[in-house]
Amino acid sequence: MGTARDVVTNLQDVKPAAIRGGARPSRVQMAYLRRGLEQPGGKLPLFDAAGQRISDRTVRSCIEQGWAEPWFNNPLKPDWLVCKLTDAGRMVADTGDDEGSDETHP
Repeated sequence: MGTARDVVTNLQDVKPAAIRGGARPSRVQMAYLRRGLEQPGGKLPLFDAAGQRISDRTVRSCIEQGWAEPWFNNPLKPDWLVCKLTDAGRMVADTGDDEGSDETHP
């Protein structure tokens, strides 16, 4: 039986890819990014407005696009990524259209 230590994500292991020009966030990604606009330091949520955990796929995709970056390791849940908006993510969330793209996943 595995433990939480088996799936710990270390900040040094998560690196954003080169920012790709023209990429647009999906509706899910846009909702995630916009929630960081109102938080101190641009902290992105671990849970959505309905109380469900934000998908790892959404978080990692936003990191890969350069819109989010890991902030610190969560000592209570070491397998969860605590992230914050990057300048590019803030710009996308601030100026993006209200709908986001029709994609639900990148």
